[in-house]
Parts: sequence; structure tokens; C-alpha cells
Amino acid sequence: MAALRAGLLGVGMMGRHHARVLRDIDGVELVAIADPGGDPHGVAGELTVLPDIESLIAVGIDIAVVAVPTRFHEDAALKLAAAGVHTLVEKPIAETVHAGQRMVDAFESAGLVGAVGHIERFNPALQQLRQRIAAGDLGEVFQIATRRQGPFPSRIADVGVGKDLGSHDIDLTAWVAQSTYSTVFAQTALKSGREYEDMIIASGRLANGIIVNHVVNWLSPMKERVTIVTGETGTFVADTSTGDLTLYANGTFPLEWESVTAFRGVSEGDVTRFAFPKREPLRVEHEAFRDAVLGLPSEIVTMQQGQFTLAVVEGVIESARTGQSVSF
Repeated sequence: MAALRAGLLGVGMMGRHHARVLRDIDGVELVAIADPGGDPHGVAGELTVLPDIESLIAVGIDIAVVAVPTRFHEDAALKLAAAGVHTLVEKPIAETVHAGQRMVDAFESAGLVGAVGHIERFNPALQQLRQRIAAGDLGEVFQIATRRQGPFPSRIADVGVGKDLGSHDIDLTAWVAQSTYSTVFAQTALKSGREYEDMIIASGRLANGIIVNHVVNWLSPMKERVTIVTGETGTFVADTSTGDLTLYANGTFPLEWESVTAFRGVSEGDVTRFAFPKREPLRVEHEAFRDAVLGLPSEIVTMQQGQFTLAVVEGVIESARTGQSVSF
């Protein structure tokens, strides 16, 4: 079977990695690259860097990856849908929920695969975490807390930290818990002199009753990517920077310290760091997208799912603005 002809729109900080992976996976051939800003990282190779989405489509492609700033997602995606091209759009799906819905509708009406690049779903630590929670390793899950913070990325100029970083945590939390958000309440701060928020504290509840908490900012000199899931039998800690998953089990030994035994809680037990294969998340994401286009079993992040994540992020921003919780 002939390889899928792939086009890539945008070869910036994320696009350069898409180019590398598209060249490396089976069943896909990168045939065209477009970026009005040229090729700052020198990834085009023998390919001519085309100026826009129209010229990319004109080459004749089966699939496309859109890795340009968020405000350009809708225009590119709608043109690709009209041309019959299956498309993976980097997260967030769009700048606004209205734009995102137009994208969802366009791909659904055209019968095309539309996916969103919420790459954390393909992180090996989170995939292991989801499987183990589904298998009942924690019993009932009580809480999911995430921390995603680090220095400000100067390349991000069109959205705040909620849509750029917070969308990761909202999507992965709903996916790991296999539930949707019910309510959120949030506070934000603007400390870097930009028009968008650069710090968020958000809490909420999922439809299945799990309480959630997210700490997100661009104001920390340290980089942190942690997901903590607490349940009946212990706590999982997933570090998506390293792909590590650790279980802190509840203790099973009776306590002899009287002042501690009076507290009806848990005690420290065994700590286990799991060993499992750690494949590059971006490669796994592209393989899933390829398989979906080929009609094979696949778990992509659909545009509809990406749209709901964006709606929750906008709910977080609205809650911070009004001081009221937002329900979905």
C-alpha cells in the first residue's frame, strides 16, 4: 500500500519535531512543508519551504499537521477540510470555542479524521497510570492534582498559560479518570506585563465525583510536570518530564504510636517505581493518527474532545474573571 502523503504547516519549535517524526514512521511520506516564516531550524532538507496553506494543499496530500500559532488553526483547518485532507492540529484546537466548533463541524461533515495534538495522552507514564487505575489498582479514586510550571516561553504570544499549558492538564485529567469536568473554580494572575494570564490555580470536580486541582504557571525558574492521583489504596505520581510512574502504597502495618493511631487516616507503605517501555510520545501520537486515517483501531484525541478541553479552559478563565464557579 502506498504511503500517506503528508504535509506540514509550521516548522517552528514544535513543527521541527513533527518533521523529524513524519520522516521516521512507517506508512507516511513527508512530501511538503509550508511556513511563511521560512525554515529557522533547517528541517526542510530537500523540500522547498512553501509560503502558505494553499500551496501546501496544491502539492496533493492525504494528511496534514498544523503546527502554527493558535490563532491560525481555524483558517488552516477549514481549508484542509474543504480539500479533503485528514488533519492533526496542535493543541489547543483553536483560539476560541466558536472557532473550535466550526472545525469540529467541518471535519465531521466531510467524513475526515480530525485530531488534536494533546501529546500527554501518549506519554508512557500516563498511559500506564490510566491502565492501572482502570484495573482498580487504587480502588476508588478520590483526587487528581497536577502541577505544570516553568519559565515563560517567549515564542507564545497569542494565548495565555491556560490554553498553552493548562489545556494539557485538563485533557489528561479527564482522560486518565475517564470522565468529564462538571465544575471548575479558578484564580489567575498577570505578572509578566502581557495581556494574557501567566499563572492559574484551578480546582473542580469531575462528573464521576473525583475532585481535581491544577497549578499552572509561566513564572517559575524550575520546570515541573507532575500528575498525582490519590485513591483508597495509595497514591500514584506520574512525572511526564521523565516518563516515570511511582506508587506510594498505604501502609499495612499497625501503628503503635498512640497519638498517631487516634488519627483515622493512612500510613506510609511500600514505594514502587514501575519499569515499562518508554517510547517517544510524539511518535506514538503520529502512529495513532496514521492508523485512524487508515481505518485501523486507534485512540486519537478527536477534535470533539479537544473542543471540550478548550471549553473547560475558557471556563477556568471565565471563573477567574467573575469569581464564580463554572459548570459544564
